[in-house]
Amino acid sequence: MIKILASDGMEKGAIADLQAKGCQVDCQFYEPDALCEAVKDYDVLVVRSATKVRTPQIDAAKAAGKLKLIIRGGVGVDNIDVKYAEENGITVRNTPKASSQSVAELALGHMFSCARFISVAGYSMREDKWEKKAYSKGIELAGRTLGIIGFGRIGQHLGVMAKAIGMNVIAYDIYHIEGIEDQLGIPYVEMDELLEKSDFISVHAPAVDGGAIINRDTIAKMKDGVCIINTSRGANLDEDALLEGLESGKVRAAGLDVYASEPAKNKALYSHPMVSCTPHIGASTGEAQKRIGAEIVNIISEKFGL
Repeated sequence: MIKILASDGMEKGAIADLQAKGCQVDCQFYEPDALCEAVKDYDVLVVRSATKVRTPQIDAAKAAGKLKLIIRGGVGVDNIDVKYAEENGITVRNTPKASSQSVAELALGHMFSCARFISVAGYSMREDKWEKKAYSKGIELAGRTLGIIGFGRIGQHLGVMAKAIGMNVIAYDIYHIEGIEDQLGIPYVEMDELLEKSDFISVHAPAVDGGAIINRDTIAKMKDGVCIINTSRGANLDEDALLEGLESGKVRAAGLDVYASEPAKNKALYSHPMVSCTPHIGASTGEAQKRIGAEIVNIISEKFGL
């Protein structure tokens, strides 16, 4: 029997499918030290963003000799020490296609919120206020320029939707996908050009060494009144620099789904009236969870010949 630990949960349909294939599926979150012990008893570890799989957990799994596969139910795998795991004979996979549409739609939702005060105006009404004049200076997305940093699946989905509502879209990525510019009608530009031209900037890059992509230097190069959206990784944005930009007016508004620490601890930022915020729910749609679950089932079935 293949034993699977889903430390951050799993969609019910996927659990049923795996059980029908004769697998045991346990849904239980473990803190890092406890995970070192728990992982010794499983063939597969399935995680989302909450669970971190680092050297101690991998060493424990290697010593027990049972764990063969780690799956990240989502796009990024920066919460897993992928190279170290694979060096020790443990395969690492993710589900890159499943949640792209959901994350892109949330990013677009934050863009609308930044443009039209949706978050703060709704909050004020729940406090029995009618502040129509305070929120009368909204802007339209149509005709504005959206700069997408990180032009993989999520960035491409967002770009297509933004073009459909009349936005001008440009993209930056260290990797250029051949033919994608002609296919989508979205040109690649250099980073400085994107910063200078964009009214909205949405980040869809993995976390990388070298510090935050959105920092004091990059914000200084942006248009006055820029709106910044981050649904990628909290490490991609310097929260102190963003807060300074919001306070000075350099940054009109921000839409955030990810944070430097989660649960978010920077109250000055997430409670700022010009910040539209959500608690890391980019992939949290029923459709995305079903697709993620289906991909997980396929990966496990292929790995173990089920």
